[in-house]
Amino acid sequence: MSDAVTDRISEFLAERLSAQPQRASVTFLGVEPIEVLRFVTGDDLVYVTVGCARHPMSEPTDIHADPVRGPRAELVVRMHASAPLPGLHRRMATVAAAPAVEGLILATDALVDLSEPMWDGAAATAMVLEDDDLGDLTLPAPMDPVRFLRAVPITANEAAWVRLKGADALREAWREARIDVMAPDRAAAKL
Repeated sequence: MSDAVTDRISEFLAERLSAQPQRASVTFLGVEPIEVLRFVTGDDLVYVTVGCARHPMSEPTDIHADPVRGPRAELVVRMHASAPLPGLHRRMATVAAAPAVEGLILATDALVDLSEPMWDGAAATAMVLEDDDLGDLTLPAPMDPVRFLRAVPITANEAAWVRLKGADALREAWREARIDVMAPDRAAAKL
């Protein structure tokens, strides 16, 4: 069943983004491979994980986790194609594997601290999650749909702000300062 889920995700993405992606596969010991697809859409790049949603996410202490029902998600990073982003696919795959490895539940407004740059040389060392424009992918019943969560790169100071004030306060600071979160070399919000 897990291959059927990943196949449906790949088809859904190719249709929604009207492009064929470049693929990178990352393997972690004891976990099925995570693919990161890279789509070029005009002047932008869209990176999407495929593999996180193979199985429903569950709390690591839940010894009776349902193997069919439960939340499923994939990560999306949208950036302008103005600079190379070396290593981004590996960092995304690491976070996408975290539900299977550590029991992390990926959800809207979640803060994920990487403790390292999101790509080599990046100022961003964390990500805040929000619903992506791709929408949800419906799977056959009784499986829950796959949610596509946009992972917005943020700096350590912005991550501290999210912990203190919440994700919506950070988004408001971005709007007020007219910060383009898709710019790889953007300045951090002054908080």
